[in-house]
Amino acid sequence: MRTSSPVTQLPDGFYLNRTPLFAFGLLCCLFSLWGCAMSLNDVLIGQFRKAFMLSDFQSALVQFSFYISYLVLAIPAAMVIKRFSYKSSIQTGLLLYIVGCVLFFPAAMLARYQLFFIALFVVAAGLVFIETAADTYCTLLGPPGKGTHRLNFASAFQPIGAILGSSMGSYLIFRQGDLSLDQLRAMPASQAWQHQLAMIHATLEPYRYVLGVLIVVVIAMGLTRYPACKGPDLQRARRMDTLGALGRLFRKPRFVFGVFTQFLYVGAQVGVWSFVIRLTMSLGHIGERQASVYLISSFVAFFVGKLIANAFMRHFRPAQVLFAYALLCIAALAYAVTVHNFSAVYAAILVSGLLGPCWPTIYGLTVDGLGHDRAYGGSVLVMSISGGGIVPLLQGYVSDASGGNMQLAYSVPLGCFVVIAAFAAYCRRSPELTALSHDEFTDMPQ
Repeated sequence: MRTSSPVTQLPDGFYLNRTPLFAFGLLCCLFSLWGCAMSLNDVLIGQFRKAFMLSDFQSALVQFSFYISYLVLAIPAAMVIKRFSYKSSIQTGLLLYIVGCVLFFPAAMLARYQLFFIALFVVAAGLVFIETAADTYCTLLGPPGKGTHRLNFASAFQPIGAILGSSMGSYLIFRQGDLSLDQLRAMPASQAWQHQLAMIHATLEPYRYVLGVLIVVVIAMGLTRYPACKGPDLQRARRMDTLGALGRLFRKPRFVFGVFTQFLYVGAQVGVWSFVIRLTMSLGHIGERQASVYLISSFVAFFVGKLIANAFMRHFRPAQVLFAYALLCIAALAYAVTVHNFSAVYAAILVSGLLGPCWPTIYGLTVDGLGHDRAYGGSVLVMSISGGGIVPLLQGYVSDASGGNMQLAYSVPLGCFVVIAAFAAYCRRSPELTALSHDEFTDMPQ
């Protein structure tokens, strides 16, 4: 009977002779776990807005407290990878994720909005360590030349987690018969507070299930063997040169432009999703639970759009695909801003279907050619995820300043996609990139 060859490290010290299926499958689960956490935030914004009687700007602080951790902790995560291993960074992240979920319970018991900020920051801190490692590691767990396929396959699990997270949030947090914000404001304070407390305690329900899954994944990760994939010279791979690497990186114009573009892209993505419920409620005059169906639809569109974009990537240059998709996003967002009927909601959902190629393509175009500085370059790009905390704040401010005009607020992500299109056009003209295929620049050693 024919048996498969054992998994071994190739002579280059980075790639493997074949993909270890169980170990790679666990990495795919991690993509779902952070997709779930991020989509739950979009539900929390709607719930906290009523439970704590907040403005759009104040409710957007949920995303700020979550995504600001990427700015603070991405470099420490890269240092853990350099000094120890990819697996160590992932295990650290999973433990922080668990601690953050546990902190939701005292935050709900004490009914303090500020304590939820701390819990969300710790959850996101865990995701920083996980994502900094997993984005690179999944490209290395197998033969060279197929890293893009592994990354695309693994990243397809993120919208699956997002769909599950938003579904759990919608049906476990939003309850039939919940009062509207206007109804709460019209009630006596003591009576309204009882309803608000019930809403706050409802936020715990999805995190009970998330904690159970996390414990299983932590145990499985601890029992699974993962190769180093850090090159033939482990002593050099572990050598710290943080300041030198950052100095070299920020002298590269394309890298700097790419980091700024990724900052705006993540901000635009989070902004589009964060206010889908509010946009739907304002145009459809329906409650949160009904409106949350359109948030779930956005994540379904994201998943389907990602599969379609991956097919285009096989036939066209990455910068060309990114440029075309950015232009389509600009058109869809312009429709969402200017057409004052419910079809604007469908335009916002269409934007979600057009986000598929953006993150990995901007990532690849930015880190191409960084050599041994690529680990630090990747961590700076993870820092740019902090845009998910800044852009939604600006969106909430525009809504509040315009008297709650959520459609006008969608002009903020529209402006972000103008810059994304400019970056794609810049990369299309870059001679060192036009000769590269998507696989070639994604599969360079980390």
